[in-house]
Amino acid sequence: MKKAAGFTGHPPTVDRTVGRSLPAVVTPPVTTDAPTAMGAPAGDLSTRDRVTQLLLECRAATAAQLGDALGLSPAAVRRHLDAMLADGDVVAREQTVRGHRGRGRPAKVFLLTDAARSRCGTHHYDNMATAALRWIARTGGSRAVEEFAAEQVAALEARCQAALAGAGDDPMARAEALAAALTAEGYAASASTIASGGQLCQHHCPVAHVAAEFPQLCEAETTVISRLVGTHVQRLATIAHGDGVCTTHIPGPPPAQSGKTVTTVRTDR
Repeated sequence: MKKAAGFTGHPPTVDRTVGRSLPAVVTPPVTTDAPTAMGAPAGDLSTRDRVTQLLLECRAATAAQLGDALGLSPAAVRRHLDAMLADGDVVAREQTVRGHRGRGRPAKVFLLTDAARSRCGTHHYDNMATAALRWIARTGGSRAVEEFAAEQVAALEARCQAALAGAGDDPMARAEALAAALTAEGYAASASTIASGGQLCQHHCPVAHVAAEFPQLCEAETTVISRLVGTHVQRLATIAHGDGVCTTHIPGPPPAQSGKTVTTVRTDR
């Protein structure tokens, strides 16, 4: 699924909110011994959550408007906004004022960045993707779901194929290069050599929630791994089915008849 579009073009007009109360925000109490992000005190984190919720609901607001809604002074709100600016959670722009403007510079308005919005869980991308696949399954059957899954991983395969251009023909060398390419795609992957061949591990799955109901996504990905590595592979575990890691086994050549067992292990760099 694509990320929500960012704020582009001209700065938004926000004078419509002037003179109006922003929606009230109800947040659960935060205990002083609760874990906090980046060492921020629990009270600060709670206020930031409330600021985030307000900006989600009204899209843009000044420090004064946020302060009125939260019962805080503009200076107190600006302290939190400054921290959010430093963390890349908000951006500041000049307020657009229609008609006669008083003396002085226009007030700054604050908007959430795409990254901050995506962490709020308000878009429910997983639920939307699952609903879309259910519709595809109802109207086109399992075959349509398989075709959709194959199309979704086609672009990933093309990008990884380019990354494997100089990896040679050895399956494990290609698996190691593939692990690096998948890590760049957000899969946190690693490749290792084991006695029976090798394995490719993915410690993160962007579609785990959806794949739990539609294993065709995992199957399409396994097919792509097989093509990229250049040999038959076997999925041993998946995050979608409750395992901690997606593990794909890469069978190695028959061991040499020397009576020795190969036990060397190579991990990702």
